[in-house]
Formats: sequence, structure tokens, C-alpha cells
Amino acid sequence: MITTILRQAPSDRRASIAAWRQLSDILAQRGNQLRDGDIRRSLHALAVLRPQVPENVRRDCARAIARHGRFAPLVALYANDVPAVSAAMLGGARLSEADWLALLPATGAMARSILAGRDDLPVNVRRALASLGSGSVALPQPANAIEAPLAVAEAGAEIAAASPANDTGSNQISELVRRIDKFQSTRGQPTAARKPRTGFLFETGPDGVIHWVDGIARGSAIGLSIAEAAFGGEPGTDGVAAGAFRQRAEMINARMILDGTPADAGEWRFSALPWFDPATGQFRGYRGTARRPYRNETPYGHPPAPDSGDSIRQLIHELRSPLNAISGFAQIISGQMFGPVSGAYRGMAETIVADAASIQAIIDDLETAARAGESAASEPVGETVDVAAIVAQVEHDLAGLLAEQRIDLSISRVGGSFFARAGDANARRMIGRLLTALVDVSEPGTIMVGQLVTETAHDDILQLRIVRPASIRFATAANLLDPGFSPEGEAPGAAILSLGFSLRLVDSLARSAGGRLEIGHNALTLHLPSANPGAGSGLDVQQSE
Repeated sequence: MITTILRQAPSDRRASIAAWRQLSDILAQRGNQLRDGDIRRSLHALAVLRPQVPENVRRDCARAIARHGRFAPLVALYANDVPAVSAAMLGGARLSEADWLALLPATGAMARSILAGRDDLPVNVRRALASLGSGSVALPQPANAIEAPLAVAEAGAEIAAASPANDTGSNQISELVRRIDKFQSTRGQPTAARKPRTGFLFETGPDGVIHWVDGIARGSAIGLSIAEAAFGGEPGTDGVAAGAFRQRAEMINARMILDGTPADAGEWRFSALPWFDPATGQFRGYRGTARRPYRNETPYGHPPAPDSGDSIRQLIHELRSPLNAISGFAQIISGQMFGPVSGAYRGMAETIVADAASIQAIIDDLETAARAGESAASEPVGETVDVAAIVAQVEHDLAGLLAEQRIDLSISRVGGSFFARAGDANARRMIGRLLTALVDVSEPGTIMVGQLVTETAHDDILQLRIVRPASIRFATAANLLDPGFSPEGEAPGAAILSLGFSLRLVDSLARSAGGRLEIGHNALTLHLPSANPGAGSGLDVQQSE
């Protein structure tokens, strides 16, 4: 989209105005997801277009995107415009604390005067403004913060009229681009590490836009809409939340992606209830709470490095988001969650769910192949790991999930050392995903039993055996490996985390390390090649199967 707009040179004033609005809107909504080259070219194009766009158009555009102004370089460009445009943007822009602090050096005295009139900026930002001194602003902070932008704009108009003519034109544009480039270079510098937050409260207006949060930085969530689904990894919510909003229904464990500081950014799960005016019954918005996903709601293991994605994983990511939305809406219709529907309509929805599960299986196979390739390329040959220590760490990581579902996990050790020839990351994924998947299908109040064994007859193999939970005791191996299988007899809500996908992923990773996953009648056994120095010790272990 950006490339298409930049390729077409505006032929007249109307085309220039259209290009200005399109570029501004794209940067306001998707600036944080664009490549640096596209961002730089777009900002330069806006700087070149500005003399051809009337001031009232730029001012109206600034007001329209101010509440969504979470992309700091675009805010910086508008902040260095004439006072009326600068006041329209800076009076309502919502940035994170780090972005405000990086933005201040790229603004002039007029823009800082407008910011000095706001009382909702973070404390550190206000302290930074004060530390610049009274000479850094065009006017002192007014007593009434609400009237500050207008007062500054009126006074700034006189200052602008008295400024030399050589401050405008190409020199001004070049200076602005230089400031933006400097800001872009400092934006990526590391900031002080913060502990990731675990929850927050929020409230939306009747349009579904979040206007109040407590527990995270305001700029991370304010301005996001829960009324429309966001795709492609963009900040926003999933299709299930958007469907519930249209029906004014309760939202339970919907998915939300936030941008911002490392402490706030990433994936969240939220639940919200609609609220209405007690006097008139008018819909007023949603109030809800958000939390980080549980272990069983995300793939087990450490998140990948920011630069570790390749073309296959990018394709998987782009396919997964719309597919989940389509499947989610179809399940809502099939389950008649928002009211009765005709049999024919339900049949169509069930067909869509089945087709989505089939497509998801293909996506899962692609991801398994991609991850296996990554492991083979990144992990050193001949690496050994202590499987017993990994099992203990996974048991510790799953303690919260086990307590919540009232499940006891008991894995005994039979033998001495339990070293295996496998990569540490792969071993953690295998064991963590296997145990998490079996905990998910276990009934509350039960005990999940297992053994970590080195056998005399097979001293070159380590075995991690987990007795089948009662819910899958009589399921065939083909059913357990089916991504659409569920102990309740229904397709799971998120096929990417199904039991079948988990078992196939474990088997794929085990085979890449020279082992395998065996689905027996009584237990599931993970075989890994042993790396114990004294593998021939006399052990007498009875088969659990």
C-alpha cells in the first residue's frame, strides 16, 4: 500500500491532499509494523507534500488521527507544523513515556509549550520538560490546561508571522527530515529493562475504543478498538471480540495484542462485560480485565528472537490470524452462542470449521518443518542435556496450571544419570509440550503418573513414560494425532494448540534428535538417545506397558 501511494506522483492539489491523508492514516495505524525504509520514505513524502496541502486540511487530519497518534515519528512531523496543526496533534496524541522522552529533542519551543499545558503526561515527561528550562518554550504554562492549545496557537501565529522567510521552504523540510531520521535512529536504542506486567484494567466508550487503562502504560492500549478485528500481528483484538461487541455480549478470554514497551507489549487474554446507563439504558461501552496467557494457551518454550523469523514462518503467521478468525466466527454460529440459527446455516458453519481444521493441519506441518530446520541449523551436533533437570524445570513451570486444574503430577526417576544427546531448546519443547498437552486433557482432581527410565536391555535409550489420562485411555493413535480430535468429541477452539498437533510436534522434534514418540496402549513414551557415560549399569526396570 505504501509503495503504491509513493509510486504515484500527485498531479494536482486534490491528488496531493488524498496522498497526504492516506499516508498519515497508514502511519498512524500501522507505523510500528512498517519497515524502516518505508517509514523514512513516507515521512519524507509528507514533508514534501506539506506546502501543497492547505493548513485547514492538515489541521483536520491531525485532529482525526490524534487519538490514534501512537506512532511517534508521525507525531513529530505534525508537531513541527504551524501552531494550529501542532496544537491539534499534540493536544490529543497518546504516546508511551519512552516515545515522549525521545520526541522532545525533535520538537521546537512552540510544541513544548503545547505539551506543557497538558496535565496527563507521565511524570518523567513533565520532569523532562521542566528540566529544559523556561527558555525552551514559547509561552509559560497556562493556568487552564484545557485552553492551553488555543492560547499557544494564537500566540504562535504572531511568532510565525514574525519569523524570517528563509526558515521555510526546502531548508525547513530538510531540517525536519534530519530530525526525524535522528529520532528514528534513537528510537531503537535499548531502554532500561522492566519486568513484564501480568494484568490491567480497561474501559471503552460506546465505539469500542479504549479510553482508560490501569496497570500498564496509557499509550500501549488507549486508542485501540475492540470493535474490529486486527490481522497480521497488528495491535488489536481477535474476531471473537469483534463479534461479541456487535451483539453487546460478554467477552471471555478474547485475544489482544499490544505494542509499546517490553513490559506491556505482546499477547494478552481479556474478559469484558458491557455496561449501560442506569437511567436511560443506553449502551456506554465495555469494562474488563486483561491477563497474560496461561502456559496451556501458548506454545511451550521461550519466544523466538526478533530476527529469527524467515519467509516460511512469516507466511504461517499471516495465514494463522485470518484462519483463526474465520474458524472462531463459524464456531459461534454453529454453537448458536448469539441466538438460534437455521439448520442449513449451522451446516454451512460446521463445514467451515472442518475445512479450517484441515487447513490448520497443513499450517501446523509447515511450522513443524520450519522449527525442525531451525533446530538442526542452530543446535550444535553432539550436544548433551540433563533430561532429569529439564523435567524438574518443566514441573516447576507448570505448577500454577496444575494447581488451577487440581492435578497432581508424579514423575519418578529410575536409574542414575539421565543425559541425552539432544539440543537443550528442543528437549525443553518436547517435554514441556508433551506434559502440557496431557495436563490439558486430564480431568480435575486426578493424578498424572510417569517415569523417567534408563533400561538395562536398552541402555542406549532414555525413556520418559506418561500414563494415559482417563479421558484418552481408549483413543486410538490415529485419533490422538488428529488435530481435530478432542476428548469431548468436538473440534477444539484453537487447533494450533490441540493434542494432535502437540503430539506430532513432539514426535517430529524427537526424530530430529534420533528418538521418537511411541503411543502405546497404556502410556505415551518419549524415546531419546542416551549420552550416559556408564550406560551398562545393572538396572532391572519393569515395563509400564
